Amino acid sequence: MNVSINWLKEYIDLNDKSVKEIADGLTLAGLEAEGFKEIAALKNVVTAKVISKEKHPNADKLNVCVVTDGSNEYQVVCGAPNVAAGQTVPFAKVGAVLGDIKIKDAKLRGIDSFGMICSERELGLTDEHNGIMVLPEDTPLGADINSIVGTGDTIVEFNATPNRPDWLSVIGVAREAAAVFKRPLNLPECDLKENNENVSDLIKVTVEEKEKCPAYF
Repeated sequence: MNVSINWLKEYIDLNDKSVKEIADGLTLAGLEAEGFKEIAALKNVVTAKVISKEKHPNADKLNVCVVTDGSNEYQVVCGAPNVAAGQTVPFAKVGAVLGDIKIKDAKLRGIDSFGMICSERELGLTDEHNGIMVLPEDTPLGADINSIVGTGDTIVEFNATPNRPDWLSVIGVAREAAAVFKRPLNLPECDLKENNENVSDLIKVTVEEKEKCPAYF
C-alpha cells in the first residue's frame, strides 16, 4: 500500500512529525513501512522578493526586474503584466527544470536574464498564466517552493496484512495514525442518498463450488 504523506495530512494533523516518526509509529501498530520515495516536483525553485522593476529599454511588453532570495540578487527579464516591486514570488534559478523547459542564462532583447519569475502554470499548479504567482507577504525568502505550495511529497510503502483490509486506503491509514498519535481524524464529508432498494436486487452471488465454499457472506 503506497501512501502519500501529503494526502495523509489532509485527514490528520501530523505537521510536527517527520516522515520517519510517522512510519515508525505505524510500524509499531502493525502497519510495517517497507520503503520511502521522495518526490520533489520542483527543483532549484525558491521564494524571492522583487526589489525593483524597470521598463525594458528595447521591448514595450518586457520589464527588467531585480529579485533577491535573501542571500543573492538576480537580474531577470519578465513579461508578466502584474509584476511589481515588493512582491514575493516563486523564482526559478538557472538550472531549474519546469516541465520540458530548463532555465538557462539568457539575453532577451539585449538584456541579461538570470532565471525566471514563475506563473502558477509554469509551476504545474493550475492553468493560470495571465501573470506571475504572487505569494503572501510573510512568506520567508529563499525557501524551497515545494514546502510553500505543497508540491514536494514522500510516498511510504506499507505492508498491509491480509487481516487488515481497512489499511488498504489512505483514510484507513489515517484512522490508524489518529489512534497511534492520539490526534483527531478529519474525514471528508460524504453525500449519501438513502433509498429502499435491497442490495440483493442489484447484485447476486452464486456459489458454484459448495464443497470448497459452503457459504458466502
